[in-house]
Amino acid sequence: MIDEFYEINKDIFDNKKFNELKNYRHHGITRYDHCYNVAYLTYRITRKINKNYKEITRAALLHDFFTNEVDNMSSIKRFVAHPKYALENSKKYFNISKLQEDIILSHMFPVGLKVPKYKESWLVDIVDNISSIYERMMAVKEELVTAATFVLVLIMSYIK
Repeated sequence: MIDEFYEINKDIFDNKKFNELKNYRHHGITRYDHCYNVAYLTYRITRKINKNYKEITRAALLHDFFTNEVDNMSSIKRFVAHPKYALENSKKYFNISKLQEDIILSHMFPVGLKVPKYKESWLVDIVDNISSIYERMMAVKEELVTAATFVLVLIMSYIK
């Protein structure tokens, strides 16, 4: 199964610009890893229920394909604007269908205000939300463990 996932997305994984996502943090991990997580979960779901799973999986992988285009924006503007930049980059490097375009542009609904047109777009939006929450929770957990360890070391140093 994982071999097919890589084969479907080989040209994306090999793309230099897409690999720049490894340099950007997103929900406590790299944006590359976040896109991978969303795409792989989408692949696993759509492979079982939809004959169009390859097209959907590719759009899920590209949903956050932006680098520094939103760096100078406020958080709210970034939420709203980044799907547009992800689509521009996707179109620049890959052939994008209307379905893929809708998936990329609407993956931030309701924050992004673009209502998904297709059930596949809704699915990627939901998978993205679930992945984002999980990734953020894991990052917070790591931060809490680090803080608790630091506090424990401080306490132990005073007990001596």
